[in-house]
Amino acid sequence: MSANAESQTPQQPVKKRGKRKGLLLLLTLLFVVIAVAYGIYWFLVLRHFEETDDAYVAGNQVQIMSQVSGSVTKVWADNTDFVQKGDVLVTLDETDARQAFEKAQTQLATSVRQTRQSIINSKQLQASVELKKTALAQAQSDLNRRVPLGSANLIGREELQHARDAVASAQAALDVAVQQYNANQAIVLDTPLEEQPAVKQAATEVRNSWLALQRTKIVSPLTGYVSRRAVQPGAQISVTTPLMAVVPATNLWVDANFKETQLAHMRIGQTATIISDFYGDEVEYKGKVVGLDMGTGSAFSLLPAQNATGNWIKVVQRLPVRVELDAQQLADHPLRIGLSTTVKVDTSARDGAVLAKQARTTPAYESNAREINLEPVNTLINNLVKANAG
Repeated sequence: MSANAESQTPQQPVKKRGKRKGLLLLLTLLFVVIAVAYGIYWFLVLRHFEETDDAYVAGNQVQIMSQVSGSVTKVWADNTDFVQKGDVLVTLDETDARQAFEKAQTQLATSVRQTRQSIINSKQLQASVELKKTALAQAQSDLNRRVPLGSANLIGREELQHARDAVASAQAALDVAVQQYNANQAIVLDTPLEEQPAVKQAATEVRNSWLALQRTKIVSPLTGYVSRRAVQPGAQISVTTPLMAVVPATNLWVDANFKETQLAHMRIGQTATIISDFYGDEVEYKGKVVGLDMGTGSAFSLLPAQNATGNWIKVVQRLPVRVELDAQQLADHPLRIGLSTTVKVDTSARDGAVLAKQARTTPAYESNAREINLEPVNTLINNLVKANAG
C-alpha cells in the first residue's frame, strides 16, 4: 500500500500543472479573440466616431434696448418670466413724447395754411401781372397816339413826355409784378398742396413724434424667457442702456469643441448624438453638424500662448463645431444656454463639405414685433391737411 501511495503522489502536481497551463492557454486565446474582435469593431465602427465632453448648449440672447430715451414708469417682466412676441416689457413716461407729438401736429397745420396762402398769392400775383400788362398796353397806345400829334406840334412837349413816362412806369410795374409772381411760383411750382416740401417736412415730423410716442412701450421681439433684467422703475435710460434679455427656448444648438486632431474627417451634415448632463443618459438628443467655426477661441488673440518663462508654447487647439438639435426633442426636453453636454459625431459619411459653399437665401432669424404700422398716423396727417387746406 505504501509503495503504491509513493508512486501516485508525484503525479498529482503534474496533472495540476497541466490543467493550469491549459487554463492559461484558454484565457490567452480568449483575450486574443476579444482583442481581435475589438480591433475589427474599432476598424468597422468606432474609428468613425469622434467624441468630446467640451460641448455646451448655445442659443440666441436678444438684448432688449429702448429706441427712445426716457424715464421708466413700469417694468412688466422679471427674470424667468415667459413672454410672448409683442408683449410689453417696459413702459416709459410718455409726457414729453406726447407734447412733441402735439407740437408737430400744430406745426403741420401751420405749414399747410402758409403753403395754401402761397398758392393763393400765386393766383393773385398772376392776375396782377395781367393787370399790369393791360396798363402797359394802354399807356403804349396813348403814347402812340400822341407821337404824331407831337410831331405836328399839336400838343406840347411836356404832354408827350408824360406819355413816355407813363409807358416806362407801366413797364417797370409789369417787371415788378412778374418778378413777384416768379418768386412765389418758385415756392409752389404748381405742386399739389400735400406734396409741397414744407408740408411734407412737417408731416415727417408728425410721423417721427408719433413713432417716438409709440416706442415708449418697449415690446418683446420674440417669444422666450426673460433673463438678466437690469432695468428698474424710475430709472432714466438712453437708447444704449441694456434693459434685459429675452432667451427663446427654441432654435438652440450645441457648440462642441473638438481637438484639431479630431477634425480631419468632420463634415457638414454628419449625424451626432448629444447627452446632456442636465438629463443624463435618460435623454439622447439627435443632431447634425451644420458648420465648423472659422477660428478657435484663441485664434484672434494678439499673442500666442506663453509659459511662465515667456517662451511660446504649442497648445492643442479646439475648434467649435456647431451641432443642430432636433426641434421636437428640444420641445419635449428643453435645455438651457450654457449647459454641459457630451457630443459624439459619426464621421463615416464623408461626402459633405468642410465649409459651406452656398449663401443663405432667407434670413437666419427675423422678427417684426417692433415694426409699427404707419396707417393710423398717415390717416391723421391726411385729415389734418384737409382740415387746414380750406
